[in-house]
Parts: sequence; C-alpha cells; structure tokens
Amino acid sequence: MRPHYRTTLLASLLALVCAGVLWAAYDWFQGRYLRAFSSHTAVFSGDPLSLPANLAGPGAIRVVHFWDPACPCNVGNQQHLAELLEHFAPQGVEFYAVQKPGSQGQLPSTLSGLKILDTLPGSEQIPVSPAVAIWDRSGKLAYFGPYSEGLTCNSSNSFIEPILQALSEGRAVNATHTLAVGCYCSWTSHQP
Repeated sequence: MRPHYRTTLLASLLALVCAGVLWAAYDWFQGRYLRAFSSHTAVFSGDPLSLPANLAGPGAIRVVHFWDPACPCNVGNQQHLAELLEHFAPQGVEFYAVQKPGSQGQLPSTLSGLKILDTLPGSEQIPVSPAVAIWDRSGKLAYFGPYSEGLTCNSSNSFIEPILQALSEGRAVNATHTLAVGCYCSWTSHQP
C-alpha cells in the first residue's frame, strides 16, 4: 500500500469514528434533555376561581401564577414571568403563585418577588398548568388562561402584557374562558 492511500484510509476511519461519537453524543443529549412538544389543547374556565378573603375586593391588579414543579413546561415561561414581575410590579401590580397541591419544589430565585398562596378558592378545578389568573382593581376576574400559545412564552407571543396594559389604563377586560394549544401539564392527578 502506498503512503497516500494509508493516509486517506486513516483520515476516513478517523472521520467515521468522529461522526459516530458526535451522533452518540447528540442522541444521548436529545434523550436526556429534549422532550418532544406535543400539541395539547386546553380549555380554561375561570368560573370557579376567586381570591382568598384577605385579597378579595378592590385593590391592586393581582396576577396569580399556577405552576407544577414537575412540569417541564414551566421552564418555557419562567423567564417571561420574571420580566413581567420586573416591569409591572413597580407599577403596583401584585404577583402571587399557587403550587400544584401535593407537589414539592420551589420557584427559581428570579421569581422570589412572587408571594406564595397555599391555596386559591376554586384552583382545584383548573385543567392544566402553567396558567395565570388576573384580577382587575375592582377585584373582578379579568383573565384566566395560558401565558401564550405554543411551546414557549415571551413578550412577543404573550397574552399577558396586553391585558395588564389595558387594566393599568383602566380599560375593562373579560377573558375568563379561553381555548389554547401549548405545552401544559395536568393540574389534577385524575386528568389524562
């Protein structure tokens, strides 16, 4: 065999081994860290929700974040929620969080400005999380539903900024029944 062919053969084998290692690393990463997004349609109805007695009635605009620590869909909206908190809390909007009953975990430090509610009347009937409920200054539920449609949430596809802006300007909002497709996890254990 001539030296030129040996070099070519060796280079080809090395390239093949590198390609195999890269493919194995990609396959391992995908299996461990990436989850397939399945279009899940959820119907949100805010009829059963109400604020606890100590928060009910006229006051600030109140935002309640429903979350499940075990739900991978939370990751898609936590950065956006931190941005909402940073932008609207100085304007007097109050932010709260309700964790899925029976779950364990804590919010990231970027969301430390959320006040924790142990329970919210009617929250046992919400269909999925992550979800958000917004009460206006009169204490009326103005919005209940997802942060956005799709896999992730940010200010460009969010339903929340326009609602908070309208409420901040004194405009009425009535969006307590919504249908959306996105990344959600069941809130109760008996749901599919």
